[in-house]
Amino acid sequence: MKYYLYHIPGKKIGVTCDIYNRVTDQQGYQENEYEILEMSEDIDYISDREIELQKKYGYKVDRKLYKNLKPKTSMRINITEQTTTFPCPKGELPSNLAKNNGLTWETEHGEFQINDHTISWILENAKTSMYNEDRCYIYNKAFAYNFPKGYIVKDNKTKTSKSVFDDIRKWARDRGIYASGDQKTQYIKLQEEAGELAKAILDRDDAEIQDAIGDMVVVLTNLAELSKLRIEDCIDSAYDEISSRKGKMINGTFVKEGNLSVAEQTLLLDGHEN
Repeated sequence: MKYYLYHIPGKKIGVTCDIYNRVTDQQGYQENEYEILEMSEDIDYISDREIELQKKYGYKVDRKLYKNLKPKTSMRINITEQTTTFPCPKGELPSNLAKNNGLTWETEHGEFQINDHTISWILENAKTSMYNEDRCYIYNKAFAYNFPKGYIVKDNKTKTSKSVFDDIRKWARDRGIYASGDQKTQYIKLQEEAGELAKAILDRDDAEIQDAIGDMVVVLTNLAELSKLRIEDCIDSAYDEISSRKGKMINGTFVKEGNLSVAEQTLLLDGHEN
């Protein structure tokens, strides 16, 4: 079998044994939009070479070697920027999705997967093609909105576990919080919950601490939505900022490096900590 190492400029480097199906049919790129970097019948070589070139070109590096990926299922879906189309009428979609549980594909909005978390949404939102009644489709942007980061299942665990934030937003939407509320009311509510948390901490009441923290997360989720943001994106942004931050624990508080005195920075560089 011949393996193709392909390059979609500005997007990715990947490996496939069926270049047309994988790149053109599934991902929507025409021949003039990608290039074949190498071909080989040695799966070990091509798997290692893929990782090597992904690093060289500065693309996201696959967590698994190509040779270690599980075989793909047989359903041939068609992906465009806007939609993912399944090759069956809507009435046959449940059985086709069940047979292809685990199938992944890439879109402009991220990597998607058929799994136990996404099947029900696909079935509820699939529409029959106006051009061919034997095909049905979903909108990629809507899928990405409901399943941030793709809901990809790895080793029986979700990369992004089922989003409780989606449940919170649905709860709030059903109760008119987004229709009638605003940022100010949610901020006031946040301060109320913070007061409850402060009291619980002073009372050493673990149950109330848990309840207050949960209430604050709910309010923050709604405050983000009313600010036309998603709390998941706010969390990701905050983590990206703090993940490489350096500093020192001083009197029980982490102080980032830029806010340390010269003497404190010297201690930190020397490896001394309280």
